Amino acid sequence: MIVSSRSIICRFSQHNWGRAHRFYAVVSSPQTRIEKIVQKYAIGVEPGVKVKAGDYLMIEPAHVMTHDNTGPVISKFLSLSCSKLKNPRQPVFALDHDVQNKSDTNVRKYARIEAFAREHDVDFYPAGRGIGHQIMVEEGYALPGKMVVASDSHSNHYGGVGCLGTAIVRTDAAGIWATGKFWWQIPRIVSVSLEGQLRPGVTGKDVIVALAGLFNRDEVLNAAIEFGGSGVQHLTIDERLTIANMTTEWGAVAGVFPVDERLRDWYRRMTRAASLRHAASIASDESMEHPRLQETIVDRALQESPEADIGAMYASRLSLDLETLVPHVSGPNSVKIATPLPDLTAQRIPINKAYLVSCTNSRASDIAAAATVLRGKKLAPNVEFYIAAASSVVQQDAESAGDWQALVDAGAKTLPAGCGPCIGLGIGLLEKGEVGISATNRNYKGRMGHPEALAYLASPAVVAASALNGYISGPADSLFESVSPRFRIEASTSSQTPAAPSSAKILSGFPRRFGGPLVYVPQDNLTTDGMYPGKYTYQDDITPERQAEVAMENYDPNFAGVARDLRANIDKDEGIMLVAGYNFGTGSSREQAATALKHAGIPVVIGGSFGDIYKRNSINNGLILIECPELVNDLTRRFAKGGVRGQGSNDGRLTVVPPGWHIEIDVAESCVTLTGPETQDQKYPCATVGASVQEIWVHGGLEGFIRASAQV
Repeated sequence: MIVSSRSIICRFSQHNWGRAHRFYAVVSSPQTRIEKIVQKYAIGVEPGVKVKAGDYLMIEPAHVMTHDNTGPVISKFLSLSCSKLKNPRQPVFALDHDVQNKSDTNVRKYARIEAFAREHDVDFYPAGRGIGHQIMVEEGYALPGKMVVASDSHSNHYGGVGCLGTAIVRTDAAGIWATGKFWWQIPRIVSVSLEGQLRPGVTGKDVIVALAGLFNRDEVLNAAIEFGGSGVQHLTIDERLTIANMTTEWGAVAGVFPVDERLRDWYRRMTRAASLRHAASIASDESMEHPRLQETIVDRALQESPEADIGAMYASRLSLDLETLVPHVSGPNSVKIATPLPDLTAQRIPINKAYLVSCTNSRASDIAAAATVLRGKKLAPNVEFYIAAASSVVQQDAESAGDWQALVDAGAKTLPAGCGPCIGLGIGLLEKGEVGISATNRNYKGRMGHPEALAYLASPAVVAASALNGYISGPADSLFESVSPRFRIEASTSSQTPAAPSSAKILSGFPRRFGGPLVYVPQDNLTTDGMYPGKYTYQDDITPERQAEVAMENYDPNFAGVARDLRANIDKDEGIMLVAGYNFGTGSSREQAATALKHAGIPVVIGGSFGDIYKRNSINNGLILIECPELVNDLTRRFAKGGVRGQGSNDGRLTVVPPGWHIEIDVAESCVTLTGPETQDQKYPCATVGASVQEIWVHGGLEGFIRASAQV
């Protein structure tokens, strides 16, 4: 069995993390590439036992990156009564999100983070050095075959170089600082085969935009993806990084590319360039070699990076014929809508702003692609084009090539290397009624500015061409007909079936029942941006009361008021019973999307399914999530406009509070009961609340749980 190791500093529970005990695979069982990487970083596994998808494990990752959220992680770490980091070489701090903010508050916050890094000998990258995910690859923290995590949802990015990257949340990061480890369930693993070769003018961004639009029925939701197929060899490493980065928006928790000769050649160039940069930046008495990007270290990582065994089991297999792909555009305001560029060009959709920023598409090759379109030309009147390099190194390369200046000469407005408009921070945000096109990764409602703006996503060349022409369009020399790409879904090769709901043992201190008035949000894929806008995310001093006041603001500005009125009129032993659709909590790793609902008087959220990162945040902060698809589907038929989610209620409201309707959850029986004017005690089976989830709740969240464990 797998045992959760106990640290001298802080300890984790030995519970099997909310799931009935399972027998692990025998030694001869074939493993996927991802399972093999996890095997290297799992601790407490019996010798000879192979880990498999579905296993709950304790993981000791190679590195953990935090960015502007390092400040709250420091506070969490100190609250655990821990005096020193378990392994100072494990964390990496990179300030990248709110780098345009020069307020005294933000300056003090950044100074505090830097001081903590110096005190604890942590690698630190200041504001302006670049986006954390770019730095993790650029500086050799994320190498092939490693498992690296970050307190940011785009940690999938590292999969572009064959590294298993996945997101954790702030509380997890504090736990890793203290203990070196975190809990993780190996997700189901999906094989995605990219076949053939892209035509000129079609890019990696078009691949992932098309994948998210074609396979938009949760085919990869909460899964880890292994990319393969004959088309991979034709993709540049920058394109692989773009695709891996946006597997997050596709719904996956990881997306890993294989090691091949193209990656080896790329690392040879990277190693030489990194060594030259390092030698130029150090004192004469220091080592001339880069601390990580050394030939011997990189070669060993490449050689030891695993491949899947023959006969490895995948939950499903998807494939896309790259030769049939044309440029695609995502949106508006959803990554699940992907339209061939020719269709949108014909509509001549005018734009107000364009963006070439973020960790997705702001590397030197992306800037070069945009410069090719704009060199010697001027932006369309009344179009603002904002550019920011993924890192200072990228900007230096682009400046040396003349590409940066070509964009500036065309009229682009420069921003410091960092996240900026992508996260909805700083200047250049979309105003009410405006339309923007961006090479970033997210176009959720309200993420890049006003909730009543429209945002589209496209490749750097299409973004630049749109800024040039004033409407969504491609470069003049890239003419395509609108065709449907060829894609395929194969049946699962796994015989595993989900376990049926069962009775649960109730731990001392955990309620057997939750109950209260029904509040229904008839919306699938409700994002964390919708629940908690980015403009509040890095206000570290925001109070619980204020969090409650802005809960769900980007989804429904009336939600907080509805919750406040309900709280004032329910019994003290009741709470608001929020029911939502499927993939609730997709998007970023901000924990306030969970805590804001909890502070609004919602102890439980019932949904068809939940985003994996949101699930971690909720468990770690004591917000109970329960999957109950039958109830969701029944409420959709009763209250959603047209009997479908996504259009509000029959009377146009986004938040439905039907008078006289009540929910009760029997945790012991794994059952939800719905009572209302039209039904009495309608019962629905629901997922079990496991022992470990209960124990974390009893201790007020993971922080309290770790503190209590440390005293045992």
